Amino acid sequence: MRTFSALLPPSEALDQLADAVAPLHDRTTDWPRWAPRAGWHVTLAFYGETEEYQLTALGDGLARAARSVEPFTARLVGAGTFGRRHLWAGVEGDLEPLHRLAAASAVAGRAAGTPGGTPHGAYRPHLTVARGRGPGRDLDRPLAALAAFEGRRWTASSLVLMGAEDHPGGSTGYRVLDTRQLGAANERA
Repeated sequence: MRTFSALLPPSEALDQLADAVAPLHDRTTDWPRWAPRAGWHVTLAFYGETEEYQLTALGDGLARAARSVEPFTARLVGAGTFGRRHLWAGVEGDLEPLHRLAAASAVAGRAAGTPGGTPHGAYRPHLTVARGRGPGRDLDRPLAALAAFEGRRWTASSLVLMGAEDHPGGSTGYRVLDTRQLGAANERA
């Protein structure tokens, strides 16, 4: 199963984003392919295909990563694209602890021997709302519509280890494998 560490914004923050995204859904085209709300998350580090025996070491590493950062505030804001293939909402707030948490989460993946955990360029916190099958599709309308989006602030107080599995028909299912509280409150939730 593919694994990654992430922040899960609270439902109130996701409600606001869902309200902003809903009018953009165009049922007459297959582009963009909107990510289901149930899978919305802010990725910290992607680990790739992870074997069962690696999960304990990964969980231990994520516990250390979580202990290294106290809870911090964040909010979903604006929009952007990666290669015109991914439409995302940005994250702003206390970015210094968020970046430290992402870096420590990547270290946990490398220490556990996962094939991922290596940053691909500078970390850009985001929540993907749509994906495409190829470049060159028109994202101008949804990008412009979400550019002024500003969600309420929320407190990031835990990180999760997620598992992702592909389902027939091209959808991806996500499930929480482990949760770690940030800072001194770090205990298995």
